[in-house]
Amino acid sequence: MNKINDGLIGITMGDASGVGPELILKAWQAGALSPACVVFGDYEIMKACDQMLGYQVKMRSIHQLDAYDPDDLNIFDLKLMKASDLKVGQIDRLSGYAASEYVRKAVHLALEGHIAAIVTLPVNKEATRLSLPGFSGHTELIAGLCQQQDYTMMLTGSKLTVSHVSTHVSMEMAVKAVKETRILKVIELTYHALRKYIASPRLAVAGLNPHAGEGGAFGDEELKEILPAVKQACEKGIDCKGPIAPDTVFLKAVQGQFDAVICMYHDQGHIPMKLLDFEGGVNVTLGLKVIRTSVDHGTAFDIAYKSLASAKSLAAAYQLAVKMSGGNQETPAGPD
Repeated sequence: MNKINDGLIGITMGDASGVGPELILKAWQAGALSPACVVFGDYEIMKACDQMLGYQVKMRSIHQLDAYDPDDLNIFDLKLMKASDLKVGQIDRLSGYAASEYVRKAVHLALEGHIAAIVTLPVNKEATRLSLPGFSGHTELIAGLCQQQDYTMMLTGSKLTVSHVSTHVSMEMAVKAVKETRILKVIELTYHALRKYIASPRLAVAGLNPHAGEGGAFGDEELKEILPAVKQACEKGIDCKGPIAPDTVFLKAVQGQFDAVICMYHDQGHIPMKLLDFEGGVNVTLGLKVIRTSVDHGTAFDIAYKSLASAKSLAAAYQLAVKMSGGNQETPAGPD
């Protein structure tokens, strides 16, 4: 296979039992995806979804990227599931396994330089753990495939951008992860990612404890770990301030004082993001050898295959993947 040089963007179908397939069809039909996209999934599932919902999308099953046709929605068919295997809205071992395999295939082709970026649709962790007991999420799976450990999750929306020092760990482990070297790494990863589309990013670093520790009265992580990391970042020329009290830092960012907030743990960043832009948020994994963006929502089994799910987050994730990969594909704002 020759390398593809026209900026193909791979989209993984996600768990077949959830909203992934219909979001792809809805976004394609609305013109929110450019012709230069390839869906990694199962053609039979995509076709079954199309027939159920009546989108009438013209699809093409391909087994190598050389067969890509810009006039159709191209499905890189892994042939893992048949239409008869589909269990809409249910936790299923096969659909969970298949969802992880779509990601593996897309990542391998991205590492080989055949696709420019990857956009992932949601997997169901419980379903995937039925075949992969240690599975904790897309981010960790992709990082493992890239053989990288210095990575982080960034969420970005129309009003706020946040990055995380830790994500899918217990609160006890999250507190233990608040270390100077890790905080500095996340600051640097966030800064360099934003530099791709913001000339001089301004970063805020949230405290861990109430009132950012209030001088050590409510904990000393701010003094011992966070402040030293902020000072090092500033010495490297990064516009970075903190630690700032978690109960005010997000308001300051939304008001325009900062371009991103470095958060100490999962919920500290996810709660304000989902409150402000639940449907339009985008998940980006920073520090990998591949560009990966994702929708910032789950499989939504309760509304799957009912044409109720919003494709706004997929449209935003796709547009950001194009931007980060240096593409110039013209895509509209996408569906509401």
